[in-house]
Amino acid sequence: MAEQPQKPAYSPGLAGVYACESAISSIDGELGKLEYRGIDIETLAEHSTFEETCCLLLDGKLPTRDELKAFDSGLRHHRRIKFRIRDIMKCFPESAHPMDALQACVAVLGMFYPLPKSEDGSLAPEEVRAVCLRLIAKLPTLVAAHARMRNGDDPIPPRDDLSHAGNFLYMLSGEEPDPLAERIMDVALIVHAEHTMNASTFSALVTASTLADPYTAISAAIGALSGPRHGGANESVLQMLDEIGSVDRAEAYLHEKLEHKGKIVGLGHRVYKTKDPRATLLQRLYGEMVSKFGSDPTYEIARQIETLSAGTLGKKGVCPNVDFYSGIVYRKLNIHTDLFTPIFAIARVAGWLAHWKEQLGHSRIYRPSQIYVGKRRQPFVPIDER
Repeated sequence: MAEQPQKPAYSPGLAGVYACESAISSIDGELGKLEYRGIDIETLAEHSTFEETCCLLLDGKLPTRDELKAFDSGLRHHRRIKFRIRDIMKCFPESAHPMDALQACVAVLGMFYPLPKSEDGSLAPEEVRAVCLRLIAKLPTLVAAHARMRNGDDPIPPRDDLSHAGNFLYMLSGEEPDPLAERIMDVALIVHAEHTMNASTFSALVTASTLADPYTAISAAIGALSGPRHGGANESVLQMLDEIGSVDRAEAYLHEKLEHKGKIVGLGHRVYKTKDPRATLLQRLYGEMVSKFGSDPTYEIARQIETLSAGTLGKKGVCPNVDFYSGIVYRKLNIHTDLFTPIFAIARVAGWLAHWKEQLGHSRIYRPSQIYVGKRRQPFVPIDER
């Protein structure tokens, strides 16, 4: 009897499939560790800044004082957006989600800053640096401008004398941020800046592998990030916590979810089998804020959910991920809920660009195979006989 051909391997969601090699970041899911270029995220959160972390991700090393100064100066120089982009924003419906507006505006940037075309997609080093500076610098301006314009307010021009995090908070409110709030936002940007081969990074690399320009690749990444299974989860966490309403209702909510095999938003991660280290850092940030800005009952509900789930879901490796506490921190900074995911993009663009830069010049176009499970050798039936 002839041997049957072996069915090709199939991994839903590409779980466990290695699509590239990278030296940018690494995760130890069992120990709950995240490193950027070999440096632990907790160390960066304590000692670095977002600007310095961007240099680390993009260049593969921590910058010297002069290198950081030059990079920071470049960011400040590129913060402004062209008035025609603001005019385009005026045409967006008031109901447009900020992530949709951001994705559209980033795609538009490519038309205002076109790059030279080449057979292999190669770019001069100065062109690569300009693209990175431009996108990292302009995303906060785009998000803040749309956030104000949809409410009928004029956008607030960026200030060159403020840090990346401080300038973003200033453009949202028009008020110079409290130093603690600025530092909290800076750390939040650091912990969201990179996270290996996630859905949005993969989307950026697939798009870039066709030699599409980086603005198109980043726009694709933003589209992937907008989904509730990726960056959009932090909005859903707050909706869940608001639905629970009080600490004394947390146990009943959790019990009902477990009984019906429902999902607890913000718990569980494809890679981490223990608590996400970014969630731990965000919890710590919230603790720093309480002494100055007061406590929030939403946090107490989240903490109760985590405590109660530890004996059930926690034993199965379903623990708080970064989204479980990020929204609580942003709400404490008086940031509107639907801006949480755009802030994720403001941070993650550094990681996306680091991967884009790493892939430049030596990538093949992504073209995975499929397993066909449909019918074969079907007859064509004329339309009058169907």
